[in-house]
Amino acid sequence: MARMVVIYWTPKDVEAFDRHYFQIHVPLAKKLPGLRNYEVSDGPIATPVGNSDVFRIGTLYFDDLAAIERAFASPEGQAAGADRRIFAPDDSGVQMYLFDNREV
Repeated sequence: MARMVVIYWTPKDVEAFDRHYFQIHVPLAKKLPGLRNYEVSDGPIATPVGNSDVFRIGTLYFDDLAAIERAFASPEGQAAGADRRIFAPDDSGVQMYLFDNREV
């Protein structure tokens, strides 16, 4: 199983971000070919030492890294990527991590 973890810092307009994220972006992303599951954080995001500047975390699950590459090369993936730049246009406000994982 591979994951794509997307971390969004707190936006200037939280309500506008969430409205766009849940009404437009999530439905687009859920059309990604090969997507197995899509989870988002719910509520405040803390660290072991207290609050963080992270606002939302999205985790997308695929079979492997190649499936993630295929998904984002597809028309649906191109649309989701372009849409992310609408509600989070500044790349400094988002981090993305792609990785395979294994149980230990």
